[in-house]
Amino acid sequence: MTTIVIAEHDNASIKGATLNTVSAALALGGPVHLLVAGHNAGAAVAAATQITGLAKVLHVDAAQLAEGLAENMAAQVLAIVQSGGYSHVLFPATASGKNVAPRVAALLDVAQLSDVTRVISADTFERPIYAGNAIATVQSSDAIKVLTIRTTGFDAAAAIGGSASVEVLTGVADSGKSSFNGREVTKNDRPELTAAKIIVSGGRALGSSEKFMAVLTPLADKLNAALGASRAAVDAGYAPNDWQVGQTGKIVAPQLYIACGISGAIQHLAGMKDSKVIVAINKDAEAPIFSVADYGLEADLFAAVPELVNSL
Repeated sequence: MTTIVIAEHDNASIKGATLNTVSAALALGGPVHLLVAGHNAGAAVAAATQITGLAKVLHVDAAQLAEGLAENMAAQVLAIVQSGGYSHVLFPATASGKNVAPRVAALLDVAQLSDVTRVISADTFERPIYAGNAIATVQSSDAIKVLTIRTTGFDAAAAIGGSASVEVLTGVADSGKSSFNGREVTKNDRPELTAAKIIVSGGRALGSSEKFMAVLTPLADKLNAALGASRAAVDAGYAPNDWQVGQTGKIVAPQLYIACGISGAIQHLAGMKDSKVIVAINKDAEAPIFSVADYGLEADLFAAVPELVNSL
């Protein structure tokens, strides 16, 4: 029973979500291989060999894999899985993983298990349903199991200390079904939201984009934190879409999550309730956010947040 993890990378380094997925793979108990498919990705492969717990790194270098197009990646993964005798295929439950995994599952004619948060045995897993309000235990009888791993459910594997061997494989032909035209990358001096250890998040109570930035930015600067927002704040135009935390946004689990003026709608809680420590600042004592908060401050955020900044 050998597991293959599909690495998420930028051809230069391994993304953090891959480390969490490796931890999930190790929980299955068998040997774990990591596929690094890209172009001129030697640096990423070198980093991958250092990940603790890996038995082997599979390296596929091809121009058509440079941008991780889903059609080409799915064909590459399918070829390796079918020839390598793998029992489990694991993807991080990120935008990239969710783009490729269903294609692989469909081509293998198996059911995909999505957002797995716990490995019970080789064929039994837990995953959240109903916006995280219930946990389903699911068992798969498929010969090959395709899983996406909710990274907040597993600690990251150590990025150094391993000594995996490298096997170079030949890339499959370009599918011709899609082509890469360009990418617009949002540049941010702050930590990436899904990888940040501290997140300062704001809600609709902030009232405007100007107030959102004026009140929360000083606190985030003091804590070297990422900035997040509720869907209500994003829909109102107070914050950009890629800051949205929640069921329809990003799932996060930082060491510290500070919710300012966020009522705590079920969709938002689904995206952050696994945070290690939750601090809620809200003047509404009945706000649902207080039900999941480790520390709650019933106060006007426009007075409390600046006071907190001055105290740091």
